[in-house]
Amino acid sequence: MGGPMAGHLIDAGYRLRVHTRTASKAEPLLERGATWCENVGDVAVDADAVCTIVGYPDDVEQTYFGAAGILAKCRPYAVLIDLTTSAPDLARRIADGHPQALDCPVSGGDVGAQAGTLSIMCGGTDEAFTAALPLLKCMGKNVVHQGGPGAGQLCKLVNQIVIAGTMLGVAEALAFARQPGLDPDTVLRSIGDGAAQSWTLDNLGPRMLAGDFEPGFFVKHFRKDMRLAAEAAQRLGMDLPGLAIARQQYEHVDDDSGTQALIKRYDP
Repeated sequence: MGGPMAGHLIDAGYRLRVHTRTASKAEPLLERGATWCENVGDVAVDADAVCTIVGYPDDVEQTYFGAAGILAKCRPYAVLIDLTTSAPDLARRIADGHPQALDCPVSGGDVGAQAGTLSIMCGGTDEAFTAALPLLKCMGKNVVHQGGPGAGQLCKLVNQIVIAGTMLGVAEALAFARQPGLDPDTVLRSIGDGAAQSWTLDNLGPRMLAGDFEPGFFVKHFRKDMRLAAEAAQRLGMDLPGLAIARQQYEHVDDDSGTQALIKRYDP
């Protein structure tokens, strides 16, 4: 998702320095004028703003707190925007060390990243959010300040709890539609405009039916998100049985598939 998001910043006229763990993924951006950095911290040198999107909280920790990481090399007033879905406590730790840091996880998948229509949930100070808003609007159409540091991550966990239940419903329903001989594509035409309508049904339902399990969002990353949500719920003393069922079902789905591959559990 980071490639298309960075591309929108170039479209808006921003000058970019970029780093990825797989250098070849940055080639389209370099061809459009971005400058390559050999180390992640180097993107922060003399930068007014730094955007990151990586895989797991451990990656965020290393990216920001490593000896040659962003916090070691950024300007004191630089706005730091982490777009990864990560742990709320980690977001607060970053902001403790750099008050201009924001946690801004996104929703909308590969489709939203490419179209620049992501929903972006932001946690941090009012000052940092105001400074980051022009950049965030290049990548998303629904940019909302949720509160102080960590609030963006908490909102994203709410989002993932909703998606977990919705994914179960869509996969089960489409598998059920096939069983008595209904044409699932025709079923989608009916229920997609009714009370069952959802982003998941509209965008991932057709992929499920087509057997297209290429990742717009990896199962392994969704499992991470559900784990973070379950841990947060446990700290709050809450029992979320729907989330628990979704986590259990996804344990049987291939790591590198897209999340829509859940339908294999019901319709092999």
